[in-house]
Amino acid sequence: MTSHATAPSEAAQPLSSQPVRKSNRKYWILGILTLFAVVGVLVGIKAMQIGAMIDAGSSFVPPPEAVTSAKVEAVEWQAARGAVGSILAVRGVTLGAEMSGIVREIGFENGSVVKKGQVLLKLDTTSESAQLTGAEADAQLSQLTLARVKKLHEQGANTQSELESAQARSVQAEASATNLRAIISKKVIRAPFDGRIGIRQVELGQVISPGSPIASLQSVDPVYVEFLLPQQALLDARVGQKVRVHVDVFPGNTWEGELTTINPEVEVSTRNVRMRATVPNPDGRLLPGMFSNIEVLAEGKRNVVAIPATAVLFAPYGDSVFVIVDGKDMAGKPSLVAQQRFVRLGERRGDFVEVTSGLTAGETVANNGAFKLRNGATVLVNDALAPKPEAAPQPVDR
Repeated sequence: MTSHATAPSEAAQPLSSQPVRKSNRKYWILGILTLFAVVGVLVGIKAMQIGAMIDAGSSFVPPPEAVTSAKVEAVEWQAARGAVGSILAVRGVTLGAEMSGIVREIGFENGSVVKKGQVLLKLDTTSESAQLTGAEADAQLSQLTLARVKKLHEQGANTQSELESAQARSVQAEASATNLRAIISKKVIRAPFDGRIGIRQVELGQVISPGSPIASLQSVDPVYVEFLLPQQALLDARVGQKVRVHVDVFPGNTWEGELTTINPEVEVSTRNVRMRATVPNPDGRLLPGMFSNIEVLAEGKRNVVAIPATAVLFAPYGDSVFVIVDGKDMAGKPSLVAQQRFVRLGERRGDFVEVTSGLTAGETVANNGAFKLRNGATVLVNDALAPKPEAAPQPVDR
């Protein structure tokens, strides 16, 4: 009985699992279809966005770049060559002691102006003065003795050898006195020329030896300015040409002088020629050792085309500028357009640079902001706050 009741229930179990499998398959299919639908909607939205961006990009017109402008000017420049130089004293020495001794007197103040022959320093000469008194007495006695010997020799009362001995003793006594006078004179140091003396390096009572420095003495009116120019400058350089000197210490001042010396040889290592100008310095502000900028001015003037140096785009493959001309933007509307043009540059003066080829006078170039431009770009010129370029700018420390 039991075995017959169980068999039908076991046989009916596989039939009940078939609807469950069909239901699971249905859910999977619905999920996959839903996923494909979501992906399709996202792809469609993205495609619409990309299409809209492409349409906007094709119709987009970039805004004009704001720049300042500058006119290409025809000006007259006096031909000049610039160089870096050093200021030298016409005469300059470091005073020193020739004899040893104790400093007894100092006759100058630090940084004072002294005259030629002025006593600057005296050493102790007590011992030499005492010796000189004895030497002068010996010299006087030898002179008297020589006079008596000569008188007796004329009378035939002595020999020739006695006369010669007296003469030798007289010469020796006078030489000894002269030597002592020279030693005393050397212990008094005088200014060899007019000039400005530096900081003294000795004090009263100090024992100094031969060669000990006392102070520096420099003649500062006029001064020399020594500089180098390339050998090509020999074509125009002449003795007597005018020069202008500027120093960073006094940016608002200019000193004028003239070219006085051109070295008769070219330096082999650099192919430069050493030159020297003489510059009046009545106020004494130009000091030996100062760094200076010098311009050697040639005779006559020449016409040049000049633009501000800030308008030039410097590059290894060639320098260029952007010329502002009338044109049209990408939408076809009238606008100012920048055209790139390569130029050759020449001499530079202050904020300006000479253009030897590539531009003509009267054209307009982009100045400040030119680095933002590309060929054919539209520009908006705004010169309201543009700094004015100068041929001789004077920097102001603010």
